[in-house]
Amino acid sequence: MKPFAAPIDDILFSLAHVAKAGDLAGHDAGLSAEIIQQFAPFAEQVIAPLNQSGDRQGCRLENGRVRMPDGFADAYRQLCDGGWQAASAPEEFGGMGLDGMTMMGLSEIFTGANHALQMVCGLVPGAISTLVTFADKQTQDYWIPRLASGASLNTMCLTEAGAGSDLGRMRTKAERDGDGWLLNGEKIFISGGDQDMSEDILHFVLARTGAPDSGTRGLSLFLCPSQHDGVANNVTVARIEEKLGIHASPTCQLVFSNARATLIGRENEGLKAMFTLMNHARIDVALQGIAHSARAYDIAHSYAGERSQGRDQNQAPARLNDHADVRQMLDEQRALTVGGRAMCHIAMRYIEEGEDQDLVDFLTPICKIFGSEAGIRSADLGIQVLGGYGYLEEYNMAQTWRDARITSIYEGANGIHAIATATRGLRLNDGAGADAFAALVQDLAGGNADLMELLDHWQGERAKTAAQQGVPTNARDFAGLTGELFFRAVWVRLAAAAQEQGATFADEFAQLAAQITKNPPPTARFTS
Repeated sequence: MKPFAAPIDDILFSLAHVAKAGDLAGHDAGLSAEIIQQFAPFAEQVIAPLNQSGDRQGCRLENGRVRMPDGFADAYRQLCDGGWQAASAPEEFGGMGLDGMTMMGLSEIFTGANHALQMVCGLVPGAISTLVTFADKQTQDYWIPRLASGASLNTMCLTEAGAGSDLGRMRTKAERDGDGWLLNGEKIFISGGDQDMSEDILHFVLARTGAPDSGTRGLSLFLCPSQHDGVANNVTVARIEEKLGIHASPTCQLVFSNARATLIGRENEGLKAMFTLMNHARIDVALQGIAHSARAYDIAHSYAGERSQGRDQNQAPARLNDHADVRQMLDEQRALTVGGRAMCHIAMRYIEEGEDQDLVDFLTPICKIFGSEAGIRSADLGIQVLGGYGYLEEYNMAQTWRDARITSIYEGANGIHAIATATRGLRLNDGAGADAFAALVQDLAGGNADLMELLDHWQGERAKTAAQQGVPTNARDFAGLTGELFFRAVWVRLAAAAQEQGATFADEFAQLAAQITKNPPPTARFTS
C-alpha cells in the first residue's frame, strides 16, 4: 500500500492563487502555509497509519460504552497535545483562532489520512461557531475551552427513525424542568455518538418544544452533555451501526431518557441555530470527497507509473500509464480533485467575507454534490486502474471507495441538495444567489467563449426550472448543469493562475483545462 502523502503544494496553490485567500483581512498566507505544512507530517506519521487497521478492527460496544480501535485514543491525545483541536477556537477561549481557509487545508489533510477519526473530531469547528453565535457567555466560557483543549468532543443529533431528512416529523421531545430541560426520544446515525477518547461528549440535539403538529417551526436546539454535575446523564447507546465504510467512526443510535439539557438560542428557532453547524458540515463533506479523490489519484498514479503492462507503439516494454485508456482515467481523477478543491475554496472565501449570503447559500449545495460525487467517481476509477488489485483491500483503494460512498448520503442526500438548488436557490430573494453565481462564473471564465456559451445555456435552463411549480422535475439535471458550469469555469482560472505563477504544473493544467472546457468528465454532469 502506498503511504498517505498530504497534497500540500496543490492545497496551498488553490488557496493562494485560485481562491485568492490572501485578499481576505483575516488570512495570513505565510502563517497559513506554515501551519498546514506542520500538520501534514503529523497526519502522515500518526493518523494515517491507523486508517487501515481501524477499518479492519472497527468499534465495539462494551457494557454500554463505545471502544475505539487500538491506537485511536493515543493519536487523539497527540492531536490535542499539538493544539490541533483548538485550531478554529477564538484565542480568548484558548484556541489558535485560525481562519476558515486555513481550516479547509487542515480538514482535507485530516480526512485523507483517516476519514473515520476526522469524522469523530471534525464537528468541533462548527460547534464552536454555533456556540459563539447563539450561546450565552457562561455557556461559551465553559464549553468552548473544553472543546478547544480536546477534553470534550461533540455530536450533531438530528436524524430519527422514520423521519430521515423530513425534520418536521421529528418526535424527540423537550420539556421544561425548572431552569433546564429534559429530553426524551431516540436519534439514529449519530457520528461519534460515544467514544473513549475524550472526557465527555457535548450532544447538540434538535428536539420538539412546540405542538406535535408544529413541523419544523416547533423545533429547538439543546446542549445535552454526556455528564451532568459529575454524574452520567441519561443518554445511552442502543447500538453501533454496521456500515459499508468508515468502520472506525462509531455511528450510534442514542436514547435520551429524561436527559438533562440546556436550550441554545431561542425556543422554536432550533433550525436557525443548527444550520450554523450543518452548513459548516456540508462544506466539510464536500472536502471529504475531494480528500478521497486526491488519495485515489495518488495511489492510482503511483501504481500505473510502476506497473509493467504490454508494449508501447514502438513495441518497447510499457508501463500501465503509457496506455491511453489509463491516462484518460488518471486525467479525470486529477481534474476532479484539483477542480473540486478549488470550487470548495472559492465557496469558503465568500463564507469568510460574509458579504453575500445569497451566493454562499447557492454555492454550498453545489459544492456538496460535486465534491462527494468526485470522491466516489475518482475512487471507482482508481479501482479500475489497479484492476484486480484495486478490488482487493491491500492497496487501500477499496477502502477509499467504501469510505467515500457515504459523502453523497449524509449531511443531506445529494438529491435533496439538488432540489434546494432548483427551488430555494432560484427563488429566494428573487434569485439573488443565482444572479451572483452567474457573475462569479463570468469572472472566473475571463471571456472564454465556450464558457460564455454554456452560461447562456444555463441561464435558459434556469428560467425553465424557475418557472415550474413546486419541485421541478429536472432538479437533478439542473444541479448537475450548475456544477458542471462552476467546475469548467474554475478550471479556466486554474490554468491561468498556474501560467501566471510559473508553476511546474502549468502545462498540465493548461492541457486539462483545454479538455475540460470542451468535454468535461462524466461526473461533472452527475450522470452516475
